[in-house]
Amino acid sequence: MFDTREKKERSLGTKLFLKAHRCNSPKCALERRQVKPGAHGASRKGKKSEYGEQLNEKQKVRFTYGLRESQIRIIFKAASKKSGITGNMIIQLLERRLDNVVFRLGLAPSRSVARQLVNHGHIMVNDKKVTISSFSVKVGDKISIRPQSKDHVVFKDLSVNLLKYVAPLWLNLNPEKLEGKVISLPADIEFPFDINMVVDFYSK
Repeated sequence: MFDTREKKERSLGTKLFLKAHRCNSPKCALERRQVKPGAHGASRKGKKSEYGEQLNEKQKVRFTYGLRESQIRIIFKAASKKSGITGNMIIQLLERRLDNVVFRLGLAPSRSVARQLVNHGHIMVNDKKVTISSFSVKVGDKISIRPQSKDHVVFKDLSVNLLKYVAPLWLNLNPEKLEGKVISLPADIEFPFDINMVVDFYSK
């Protein structure tokens, strides 16, 4: 039976890498079954309306970052009040979430695992435990694993795996210390969605 997270990827027709490394393997549901889930999935191929396409992109954002609809709306409102391009502001707010940064640093195999690590008190920001996954990091912040948590099974072989991992340019990773630092605002990141269509969706 396919995991519900993989059904979301099949429904949207895009790899969102919701199940850790599975999406890079032949076991990926989207590779095995390239049709939408459900009894009539193969026949649902009609052209979407403009609203349907915008809704599709919005859902990709939701599922990629594991957010509720209310959380996305709060982020959009906050981004629209900032000076600058709204789409870029949304991306910055999404990427600066602590659970996302833990994932981007390679300290967790997926955002959902990263969220659990934060919620369970395994992650520190500037040497202080933070248990709020939506916590927004800023330039200069140091993200690390709580010393008492480094023997946790989820961190087994992490130091070895991180030696081959390349973090985004806006983050600096120290594999030996199992920590990273935010050195700039998020930029030049590839996404499986069109953020401009998401802005248009919420602007109506």
